[in-house]
Amino acid sequence: MRRPLSSYHPVLYWLRVLQKRTYRRLGWWLSSRRYARTRTPMQRLAYRHIKHTSKLIRKLGDSDIRLQHNKVINLRLASAAIHGTTIGPGEYFSFCRLVGKPTRKRGFVEGMELSMGEARSGVGGGICQLSNLIHWMIMHSPLVVVERANHSFDPFPDEGRILPFGSGAAIFYNYVDLVFHNPTASTFQLVFNMTGEQLEGELLCNQPRDRKYHVYQKAHRFVRQGETVFRHNEIWRDVYSKGHDPVLLHSERLYRNHVVVKYPVD
Repeated sequence: MRRPLSSYHPVLYWLRVLQKRTYRRLGWWLSSRRYARTRTPMQRLAYRHIKHTSKLIRKLGDSDIRLQHNKVINLRLASAAIHGTTIGPGEYFSFCRLVGKPTRKRGFVEGMELSMGEARSGVGGGICQLSNLIHWMIMHSPLVVVERANHSFDPFPDEGRILPFGSGAAIFYNYVDLVFHNPTASTFQLVFNMTGEQLEGELLCNQPRDRKYHVYQKAHRFVRQGETVFRHNEIWRDVYSKGHDPVLLHSERLYRNHVVVKYPVD
């Protein structure tokens, strides 16, 4: 397989990044989509669709724990930029458009990011934890994901994993984005809170929930091909009616993951 031209030199790589970011900004400007912009952080919608929490500090392999603590700073800034956002009927939500570019000038610091096949330090690193949390909640709702990327490699062994592998959403400003659409007649709202140990997220709505969702993995396995180990799984969702006697309405495969493993596997 031919290597992309941008992989031969850092200057070529960043020129390619600049090109993609420019294309994305033009796409936002020319798009006919109505993107969510309204924030009402002091006014919560009446009904909760789902609440999910995510542990802030985790030891990942032999990585620098300092980057985990820096990540908390980045998450606080990113979640504040989205907190209270309402997504009305027909509107689209864009993570990158709302959070903006993470820069030192805005207070973002060096955190861990997964890029170019390795875990490394980068300004704004760690905010994928917020996009992961949002994506998990969206999968438990009638909102429709229209753009989402998964990391192309698995950097660390599972340690305290709660969610299925490959159920997150990678972010790299601004063209690796999490975008979802509200095709319903209801209005939804994202709210967040950070405690000493947890990032808490809620998906609220102005109407009571009429469906129940169960998201899980199938066909999880490690496969060795020559010197390389790959991790496979599928992310599935069951949708049930809500009530005393729930009925399975339909099952659907949302994603199929196939990524390179970067740590030793027996």
